[in-house]
Order: sequence, then C-alpha cells, then structure tokens
Amino acid sequence: MSKTSDARLTNLFLDMLAAEQGAGDNTLDAYRRDLEDFSNFLTRAGLGFADAETEALRDYLGDLDARGFKSSSVARRLSAMRHLFRFLLNERIRTDDPAAILSGPKRGRSLPKVLSIADVDRLLARAKTLIDAPKTSSAQRLRAMRLYCLLEVLYATGLRVSELVALPLSAARRDARMIVVRGKGNKERLVPLNEPSKQAMADYLAAMEAAKVEKAKNAAASKWLFPSFGESGHLTRQHFARDLKELAAAAGLAPRLVSPHVLRHAFASHLLHNGADLRIVQTLLGHTDISTTQIYTHVVEERLKSLVRDLHPLAET
Repeated sequence: MSKTSDARLTNLFLDMLAAEQGAGDNTLDAYRRDLEDFSNFLTRAGLGFADAETEALRDYLGDLDARGFKSSSVARRLSAMRHLFRFLLNERIRTDDPAAILSGPKRGRSLPKVLSIADVDRLLARAKTLIDAPKTSSAQRLRAMRLYCLLEVLYATGLRVSELVALPLSAARRDARMIVVRGKGNKERLVPLNEPSKQAMADYLAAMEAAKVEKAKNAAASKWLFPSFGESGHLTRQHFARDLKELAAAAGLAPRLVSPHVLRHAFASHLLHNGADLRIVQTLLGHTDISTTQIYTHVVEERLKSLVRDLHPLAET
C-alpha cells in the first residue's frame, strides 16, 4: 500500500476521534506521531494499514524494543494500533483486525512523584522572595508575580498545565469562588479557588495594569490570564516548566523532580492524605474514569494504616 493511503486512513481515524470521542489536540498529535512511525516501518516492508497482517505488527513491536523503547512507550504504540485497526474494521476498510490477538509488554503502573507539603511551601516561599528582590525591574517583578500566581493556582486547583496556562482573564474575577475549566475532550468542569490563589491572581492583575513596560500594556488587553506574544497568545507549557525548574533549583530542590505535573500530583495526594474522598478528587482533576485517579490509592492506604495504628485500642504502643 502507498504512503498516501496510510496518511489518508490516519486522517480519517483522527477525524473520528475528534468528532466522536472529543479527543483534544495533544491526544491527536500523539496518535499521529505514533501511527506515522508505524506507517514508516510498514512502508519499508512494502505494506500498509489496509493489508498488514498480525506478523508485521509483531515485527514492529520487536523493532520498537530493539530501538530501546520503554515498555510504557511500546504499550502506547500498541494501543494506537489497536484503536486504528478496530476503526478500520468498523468502517469495513478491513475485514479483520490483525491487532486483536496481540499482547503488550507487562508493566507495573509506577507511582507518581509527589512533593511533600514542606517542598511546596519552599517553592512558594522562594517565588515570593523573587517578587520583592532588590534591584528588580518592573518587567522582572511582573514575571516573578506571574510565576507565583501560576504556582498558587496550580497547587490550589490541580489543573493540567495546558488548562492552567490557557486560563482566561475572567478566571481572576475578585468575586469568583469557582473557575470554569475546559479540559480534555473539550469538557467543562468547575474547580474551586482558595483565598491564597485568589489573592495571587488579584495582585498579579494589579501589577499587569500598573506596569508601564510595553509588554504589560499589551498583556492587560489580552483575553488570557497569562498572556504572551507567542502564536497561542498565552504562556506556553514549556516556558512555565522551565521557569519552575529554575525556581526548584533556587529553592534547593532537585529540578528533575519538579514539574507542573508533579505539582498536580501533589495537589491530589495532599487532599487524599487529609481525608478527601477519591471521587471528589477524580472530579477536581477532570478524570473521566475513576481508575485513573486510583493511582493515588497508595496515599489512602497509608492514611488508613496510620489511623488503625494510632486509634485502634489493640494497636501496639
């Protein structure tokens, strides 16, 4: 089959994911990259999506292993293949599903990296000192306030980093106790704000309005809470991640252990450790399936063990 045919089938498949399952841009991009790599492998064997057999799929999985792919990455590629061939079968483009009998690599689900409450406090404290650092220009102070605001809002809400950087300016209304977040699959959910995050947003907005630099003037008129001059119009995930790692280093934490996603994990784990219901955390995180949230059950289990140890009348003293 020709490369063009694979590209056409990939586009049809991605259109279905977007229209019927509400898949977001990041999900679609990941599927496209995985399927393009798979197509390149098949093309070298003179095959395509429409005529590849199970043995060719097994060869591809073996090739991924030979290239040093982690088991989690191989499993993700296999998942993309399964979804694709199920689609081709349902659309009667194929009469069989060559991926149906494939088994993926065995892998344990790793526990998320979690910062302690003390670690998060250190990050916030360090971000706060940057705002009031001596000999700081207006532009530098505004960037420091933006970073502090991002941290406060992220730890208060557990938003995905893509949701955080794309918050609209309206999210910072002074009377807002909840913000509307548009998450994966274009689904909306309500997330509550605490007082520190509301205050951080208010201070940051006031600084944007008061700053005299040209960038701040443009930012004040933007529809985004965290505007930039980039193509998206708002701060990028990569920019925030870089700033966060620099802050971690300055706070005495290992940068490799700190990321926006790790702070999202911290939000969920700290809530559960303090007694929050798993279903509530699922809703706050925007997880469609409770099984995704259950990766945090190790926190609940440790808390239950502590309760039994500390409160049971027959526990050892």
